[in-house]
Formats: sequence, structure tokens, C-alpha cells
Amino acid sequence: MTYITKPKFHHPGLQTNALGFTRRDYEGKVSTLCAGCGHDSISAAIIQSCFELDVEPHKLAKLSGIGCSSKTPDYFVGAAHGFNTVHGRMPSVLTGANLANRGLIYLGVSGDGDSASIGLGQFAHAVRRGVDMAYIVENNGVYGLTKGQFSATADQGSKSKKGVINHDSPIDLVGLALQLGATYVARSFSGDKEQLVPLIKGAIRHKGAAIIDCLSPCVAFNNHAGSTKSFDYVREHNEAVNRMDVIPARSPITARYEPGTVTDVTQHDGSVLRLRKIHADYDPNDRAGAMAFLHARQAAGEIVTGLLYVDPQADDLHGYLGTVQRPLNGLTDRELTPGAAALDGINASLR
Repeated sequence: MTYITKPKFHHPGLQTNALGFTRRDYEGKVSTLCAGCGHDSISAAIIQSCFELDVEPHKLAKLSGIGCSSKTPDYFVGAAHGFNTVHGRMPSVLTGANLANRGLIYLGVSGDGDSASIGLGQFAHAVRRGVDMAYIVENNGVYGLTKGQFSATADQGSKSKKGVINHDSPIDLVGLALQLGATYVARSFSGDKEQLVPLIKGAIRHKGAAIIDCLSPCVAFNNHAGSTKSFDYVREHNEAVNRMDVIPARSPITARYEPGTVTDVTQHDGSVLRLRKIHADYDPNDRAGAMAFLHARQAAGEIVTGLLYVDPQADDLHGYLGTVQRPLNGLTDRELTPGAAALDGINASLR
């Protein structure tokens, strides 16, 4: 946390969005992370995404756990709701908040330690239940707050800053999300804003569990030769399967694309994910194919990035449970406690 605030003044000619907000209005406090940390680049991408999507700040709920990554919600959209949970417990708190008030946009920010170690079970259950959320894992492969030990996502054979070799098999959060039934799965790189911003925008607009595993090099402990999550390694081994843009429903936004096959995926709210395929045979609607492709490219030493899988007609936890459209936190006592006769009827139906 930081108590240093940014100056309120800005150039009067700054671009505004449909709500009349400038990009500065989506910023937060001054970051206290290490200079050059990839997490700050992700925060900047979130700020840009919310600005371009015309997100009302008070309609955003940002939640996190513990770790360098979980400090970052303090650095973007300062006017949003925020909740910093205990280590690894962000998904269950987000699930409860989502069930109580479906009227907010839920953005979970976590790290590889927070989600792949102590919070792995929480991550798994939030994904398999289809909680409507954009869940960003800022993945650097180390425990930055405790001086650079390997995390559960560190690649086998990678070397620490002190020269120690990691012998453990890594947990692949993208592969796990696909297996658990996530309906929007992507991987990106903090150093690729052109790819990351559209992926975040698509995740925010998606209905259901949207997971983005974002490789985010730790400049203090994991940005050296021998690390497979350094800036140089990721740039050299990055294999993008597509480039994406998000076109909101009924919006006159246009975009130019490099030559290649273009596929439009219309989501439940009418927004369009426009994918320009790098690999002509890659199908982002094939869950099993995505898993096989990831394994094949991993064996070839490549880090696959882009939108790996999307189900445009996905439902979420509210749809599965059949909850009412009105947020539960807005219901009155009379509606929440209909009386003994209603309870007797429910009990009778279960006998």
C-alpha cells in the first residue's frame, strides 16, 4: 500500500470516453513495486481497458489476495470497490460478493503463489463453478515478497538468481483452467500491451469464468539468464496464436488488421471478439484442441499466447443456480423470508 497520491491536475485536452472520464480517472495510487516490474504494465493495461470499455468505476469490484501481484489493485481505478483478502482466499470472497450483488463487474487479481500454491483449491472451485469474473494471474514464477524462492509455476529446469535448479514439475494454470471448464482462457505477456489490452477487455465483457495467465517478469529475482519467465526468454519463445480486438455492441469502432484469416466471435452481450489467426489451423472454440496444441508447443519450447479458448454462449453461476435478476443484496426482509408456508412447501418438495 502507499499513501502517496498522484496530482489531481492534468492537461485539459486529454481524450475522454463516453462517460466523460479521462484515462487518468482510472488510475490509482503511486506504485511501490520495483521499477520495471511487469505487474505495473498489467495495471496500465487494466486502466486502458476500463477506459476504452467506458466502465463506471463504482460498478467495478477488484479483489486480491496476498503477494506483490495482490498489491496492484491499489494502483488502478481508485474509485472502484476493493477487497484485499487473506492469502489464497480471494476466489471464495469474490464468489460470495458475486452471488450477493450480480450488478457489479468482478475483477480478481492474483499471483502464481496466491493462485497456484496456497490458493490452488480456491482457484479450481471458482473456475469450475463458472463464477462471472475476469481473473488475472500475474505470473512471475517466484515468491517476490519472500526474496525469490521458486513458485509452483516455475518451469522444471529453470535456474534461480542464486543458481539453484528447479526440479519440480510446474502447474500450468492455463491447462488447468481449460480442464476445469473455464469458458474464456488466455495467456499473455506483460510486455505485450497490444495483445494484453484486448484480452482484458474481452475477459471483462465475457459472461462466465474468464482466466488470463499473464507472464510478468520479476525484475528483482527472476529476470536473469536461466529463468524461463524473464523478459528476454518470453520475447524469444513467444508464439502468438492470434491477435484480438474487442468491438462493443452497436459501437462504430473500426480497426485495421495485418493480412491473415479473421474470425469474429459474438458474445452473449453482442460484443464481438475479432481474432486474426496467426496459425491458420487454430480453432479458439475447440477446448480439447487447445489443450493438445498447448502440450505440443510446450514440448517444442514455445510459450503460447493469445486467446486460447472461448465459449461465446457460456452461462455463469447465477444461471446455473437460477437466481433472480435483482441483486440479492437489494432484496427486502419480506422477500428473503417468505414465511413458514413457503418453507414447508420447499421441504415437502424434497421428501
